[in-house]
Amino acid sequence: MSAYLIEWLNLLGRWVHMITGIAWIGASFYFIWLDNHLETPKEQADAEKGVSGELWSVHGGGVYHAQKYQVAPPVLPERLHWFKWEAYTTWISGMFMMALMYWYGAEIYLIDPGVAALSKPAAIIIGIAVIAFGWFAYDWLCKSDIGKNDRNLSLIIFVALTILAFLLCQIFSGRGAYMHFGAMLGTIMVGNVFFIIIPGQKDLLHAKATGGSPDPIHGIRGKQRSVHNTFFTLPVLFVMISNHYAMTYGHKLNWLILIVITLIGALIRVYFVARHKGRASVVPLVVAAVLLLGIIALMAPTKPPQSASNSTESKVSISTVHSIVVDRCSSCHAEQPTQPGFAAAPKGVVFATEEDTLRQADTIYQQTVVTRAMPIGNLTGITEQERETVNQWYAQIPR
Repeated sequence: MSAYLIEWLNLLGRWVHMITGIAWIGASFYFIWLDNHLETPKEQADAEKGVSGELWSVHGGGVYHAQKYQVAPPVLPERLHWFKWEAYTTWISGMFMMALMYWYGAEIYLIDPGVAALSKPAAIIIGIAVIAFGWFAYDWLCKSDIGKNDRNLSLIIFVALTILAFLLCQIFSGRGAYMHFGAMLGTIMVGNVFFIIIPGQKDLLHAKATGGSPDPIHGIRGKQRSVHNTFFTLPVLFVMISNHYAMTYGHKLNWLILIVITLIGALIRVYFVARHKGRASVVPLVVAAVLLLGIIALMAPTKPPQSASNSTESKVSISTVHSIVVDRCSSCHAEQPTQPGFAAAPKGVVFATEEDTLRQADTIYQQTVVTRAMPIGNLTGITEQERETVNQWYAQIPR
């Protein structure tokens, strides 16, 4: 029953996280697009009221007129719509999922004895520390003299993320390392909203209401953090879906794949942000494409299986491989999983018969030999000899 309840918590948590994430990222992308498409107000009266830009648009059968003030209107309206709860709820639901899957289920998803022999408490403490330290280190960099030069700051952040990606992949399972990397970036993004952007907006409105002058540092920092958030968005979205693709986090160079895809995501946003403002150089997109092709080539299997006619290995029977699969995989991949935390077979894949094993041959080979991502966390202790047996068997399958 506990596994069943956890399954429901997982489903509902993911659903909420996806919904609120769409709301947050959608609003963020829209306002970046809006800000970069504003035109000088055509009415002199608008300019005299402090309007710095305006935009006419059409959507859903209606015509909209958006105006942006240099500071604020002469008289503040009774109701202002704040865009913050989307960010907060996305982070809360994301941390709920992190606690449920990767901390409560650390022995399954976070710890890999083949990477580092961690106790469950130690793994959880390290995970929390990485997320918290990431925010404080980033915030300190932005507020220091380093943060006054955006180019240098960006370079230092990228180098720091590269080091972090490498270290995480030496401590946690590949899947756990990716998720903590993404959780740290997501925490930085929410921290920017909660500690920098929203307080700055409140200070501006308070100064306007009391006849004072807002501190310009809030605007400077808010703009900087907003730019960082938009560049972090695509890498975070990649991490959110990466757990479905063991070829990335299960690769021996998983840290390099993670950081290169992070760079690719940032370059794509660089192009689109520039494109919003008019004609943009395609260099960022070209570099991103070259990096992506390089990653695809890097991840390609280096030892393609031999054909049965060329193989000098003795034949491996389906019964031998099915026995390995039953011993090492069926605790999860069964009609009634016996592995704690699993109420149903992942992705509905069940290995009840030899025919099931043969039908899933490509998946078994990819997951146990190429990416070595399964068994998850090697909970069932598959041996190198057993992986090699699967490799030989797959090479002998007629194609």
